[in-house]
Amino acid sequence: MSVDAHLFKSWKKDFAISVVSICFVVVSIVSFCLKTHPNWRIPDIDLHFFPYNETAHFSGRRPGLMVTKSATRAHPAFFYVELICNLWFAFEIVVRFTFCPNIVRFVKDAINIIDMVATLSFYVDWLMEYLLKTTEGNRDTVEFFSIIRILRLFKLTQHSSGLKILIQTFKASAQELLLLVFFVLLGIVIFAALVYYAERVEANPDNQFDSIPVGLWWAIITMCTIGFGDMVPKTYLGMIVGSVCALMGVLTIALPVPVIVSNFAMFYSHAQARSKLPKKRRRILQPHEIHSTVGKSTTAALLSSMNRRINHTAESLMNMANDQNSGLTLTNQMHMREMSHKML
Repeated sequence: MSVDAHLFKSWKKDFAISVVSICFVVVSIVSFCLKTHPNWRIPDIDLHFFPYNETAHFSGRRPGLMVTKSATRAHPAFFYVELICNLWFAFEIVVRFTFCPNIVRFVKDAINIIDMVATLSFYVDWLMEYLLKTTEGNRDTVEFFSIIRILRLFKLTQHSSGLKILIQTFKASAQELLLLVFFVLLGIVIFAALVYYAERVEANPDNQFDSIPVGLWWAIITMCTIGFGDMVPKTYLGMIVGSVCALMGVLTIALPVPVIVSNFAMFYSHAQARSKLPKKRRRILQPHEIHSTVGKSTTAALLSSMNRRINHTAESLMNMANDQNSGLTLTNQMHMREMSHKML
């Protein structure tokens, strides 16, 4: 079998494993979302029996059986789907951890941390639900912490060049994003204080801004140009503050956008250029071949560079000796010729 055929066969195996991993990630996330739908949840029914007594007779309540719905839980089918998916994730983590060349780097990688925590959260939820027999309130709390399974979407960055470009863009634009967050927070605090006092200057019986912390919510919604309308200024001075807040929000958010766009364009063009390179892989060298090749090439390069410098210096000295024979003494001429012969 030729090298190209072997590489193509290996590429097909890698592609098949990637497709299977992506399918399990998608199925797990879809199952996690669908199990919260009301039509696919099973109610927990409580039965209450009311016997006949004088109190029930005078209150007008008839004796009988009353059925109440105390809570709901996901359909058991979702549990088995998530169990199969998490068994695959656990197997994948164990295999990758076993054969990784650098364990420390593997443990410190953010994607691997998310994958391990998301996988462990499923088994922790299972134990807490079936061993501790949690109530409805505790069950909702446990399901809330299992939201980290949604972060498995970041695993798709290993198979998507577009998501990798987006993450690299955010990393390269970290300073601009931090500057944006700082100015937005500064504007939120300033405009929250301004609208609080602006609404109290005039008579305003329908004042919704009871405190500055309440105004923080209004300020961030206004600066981001969302405007839910749940809180609005009623006075003319408050309306002016709201208008300036909206304009400043647009300008503040728009300032770092060109830098982020330029970084994205740079990484995208680089990825496009790399995709146009020939896909034929070179033969993978063994460690002893790499060391020997690097040593020989480095030595040859150093020797050739030294020879070029020595030849250039010797030729310069000989030219100077020939051009200045009339102005030099016999001792100087002999000394320069000796130096040139030594250099050669």
